[in-house]
Amino acid sequence: MTTLLYPLAALAEIAGCFAVWSWWRAGASALWLVPGLLALAAFAWLLALTPPAAAGRSFAAYGGVYIAASLAWMWLVEGARPDRFDLAGGALALAGAGLILFAPRG
Repeated sequence: MTTLLYPLAALAEIAGCFAVWSWWRAGASALWLVPGLLALAAFAWLLALTPPAAAGRSFAAYGGVYIAASLAWMWLVEGARPDRFDLAGGALALAGAGLILFAPRG
């Protein structure tokens, strides 16, 4: 379930932020704010469903997924291909997220 919730939350957050960015920075219609706000609400709801008992641990692990998803968005939606440093940083962030999520705890 975790491997589905984090990417869905990332997609919702990035889509919501992109809608606001499009209105604010790219001159899109203010109507973009409506789906943007809905996407950001979906993000918060999805992240609240993640399993870690501590919110901070859940948010910290999500950060790594967010970084990788943002690079994928940059490539797939914005058409800017990540370079080797982007890919290395994304892999490192995902490794950190995995360590936070799946480390054995007593």
